[in-house]
Amino acid sequence: MKKTEEIVIQALKSAARNASMKHDVQQSTELYPLLWKAAKRYVTGENRENAIQIAREFIAKDYQISLEFIGENTTDLVECQKAKDEYLQLIEGMGALAIRQTVSLDLSHIGLSVNAELAYKHLIELAKKAYQFRITLMISMEESSKTSDILDIYKKIASQYSNVGITLQVHLYRTDEDIQQLIQYPGKIRLVKGAFQEPIDVALKRSEALNERYLHYVEQLINANHPISIATHDEVLIQEMEQRQYFNRPNVEIEMLYGIQPNLIRQLKEKGYRCKMYLTYGTDWYLYLCHRLAEYPENLFLAVADIINPSMLTRSEDY
Repeated sequence: MKKTEEIVIQALKSAARNASMKHDVQQSTELYPLLWKAAKRYVTGENRENAIQIAREFIAKDYQISLEFIGENTTDLVECQKAKDEYLQLIEGMGALAIRQTVSLDLSHIGLSVNAELAYKHLIELAKKAYQFRITLMISMEESSKTSDILDIYKKIASQYSNVGITLQVHLYRTDEDIQQLIQYPGKIRLVKGAFQEPIDVALKRSEALNERYLHYVEQLINANHPISIATHDEVLIQEMEQRQYFNRPNVEIEMLYGIQPNLIRQLKEKGYRCKMYLTYGTDWYLYLCHRLAEYPENLFLAVADIINPSMLTRSEDY
């Protein structure tokens, strides 16, 4: 990776965790609508109705979908309750339309940043409701400082509800041990490289070694016949896994983010592979936008273009 790109990536990841900057953007009557033009490439809309409508469009095209109400690091009890209630309404709305798909969430959105007990209490309520409607809950992974708490909550819930899955970040060194334990639980495991800026003694940087780790864990889960979601846009990795015929396995799906490389996932779906679109909605999109820009610095050029000419935005019909 070029040094300039590395500097840009680190700057964006730092900006993503800057609470003051996030607050300023969310509250600004000038910055919010301006940056929202760029965020709309990756976010389906600001409300649940928009998200469900786009989800239905993807389902009609034979995609699987995962819906997330964006938010994280919520420290106010009332806001945690509101987030949990929004997820309940999302699950009920999907259930009423017989959308038996996936709902994703950050535990810090529903209480983990207050305490683990609150997150667990809210997650139990969501898992029960999701189970009623045959909907899968996928717990997202956050910064490494939260990993132990997230996995502890997952293990408690997974022993009661098989419809709850977990995300693992391949770049964390601890994942080698974590995956050995989590493979014993029935929930689907979503593998991501890892988007958060972590200390060098905690996580690997993007590298060939990281790709090899990713392939190793995919193979391990496939051989164990464990349900797995391969969540990556890395074309080199995808080509290698396709050559190994991983995508033909019944326990495997390919998951990609809305707004990122629509041609790639469309081509994979046309080959008959099980493909899932990750769709987000809400107004708390600042962190999500920063991460999308940090993953591929060239997306900064797209952000500028989207702000100047919103008509160039990716739409669901592009898939």
